Amino acid sequence: MQAVGIRRGLTIDPAGEEEPAAARVGRLVRESPLVIFARRGCCMAHVMKRLLQAVGAHATVIELDAGAAEEEELAAAEGAGVPALFVGGDPVGGLEGLMGLHLSGRLVPRLRELGALCA
Repeated sequence: MQAVGIRRGLTIDPAGEEEPAAARVGRLVRESPLVIFARRGCCMAHVMKRLLQAVGAHATVIELDAGAAEEEELAAAEGAGVPALFVGGDPVGGLEGLMGLHLSGRLVPRLRELGALCA
């Protein structure tokens, strides 16, 4: 698992200890206001990142290896798998969930509330 766009304080493997996938996903979601879990090269995740950049937000992107335990945990929690977006610790879903938030006019106010918009 690799992290791109790491925010200060985000740790992938604390102290080199093995952490259960559920605990790791929960911790990563709590450490950053805007997180995308995706497979490397995922076109839907790319569109999600571009939309967020267009509104002035930059997500922390966690790239998962195929079949990673985190991917299975996200599928169990979200019911959909990856890409998976979390805004303020709340699961949004994938691209459709992000587009729904944006088109309803609730995305930017939520990002502003979290302090996730760039100045």
